Amino acid sequence: MDEIKFPKRLTEGYENFLSARFPHERERFEELARQGQNPEILLIGCCDSRVSPELIFDAGPGEMFVLRNVANLVPPYQPNDDYHGTSAAIEFAVMGLKVKHIVVMGHAHCGGVKAFAEMRRDPYMRPLAPGDFIGRWIKLLGPAAEKIGDPTDPLNSWSERLAWESIRQSLANLRSFPYIATLENRGWLTLHGAYFGVAGGELTALDEKDGAFRQVSAEAHKKAFGATPRF
Repeated sequence: MDEIKFPKRLTEGYENFLSARFPHERERFEELARQGQNPEILLIGCCDSRVSPELIFDAGPGEMFVLRNVANLVPPYQPNDDYHGTSAAIEFAVMGLKVKHIVVMGHAHCGGVKAFAEMRRDPYMRPLAPGDFIGRWIKLLGPAAEKIGDPTDPLNSWSERLAWESIRQSLANLRSFPYIATLENRGWLTLHGAYFGVAGGELTALDEKDGAFRQVSAEAHKKAFGATPRF
């Protein structure tokens, strides 16, 4: 019988999963298969391969419902005949799974945000692809960009500010979904903003009272870096 063609890295990872993790969590997987999933958290993150929510938050199977897209964006509520993958996943998590928390998590050095920043500075820049799906998608960053003004140098710093502002904008867009606004007003659903530093591992959370991002578990982060050689 011919061997199935499949990426070697994935095959090796699956074999490691079977020999190491699966035996310890087999009952959990069987329970999830019988009873279905019941996560309390919807996490909306970027599809960037460097930012894995399950890894960052040490989440086991069934603990989080994770939605990932380019630049962790949430479009405004706009029901029509277009395809709305992100909005559909949000609707399923909130109305189907009845999650109690929605977290929008951005991250440093986001390629989608950088692409928007470069196009904003140079409107003659060509689209990223002939179909321009990415270019159209990241136009959702427009309202956030308007709030912080035109790009300034260094562009990387402006891009980071845009990434923070886009999280605030995505939370506002979430609240344009009628059922989310209703559930939040009744205290059944809580919205959160977060930002992850890829290089240093810092996690900050948005305080919507003043719009500032403040570090989460600062002492634990300091301890982790103090115990790790920096060379």
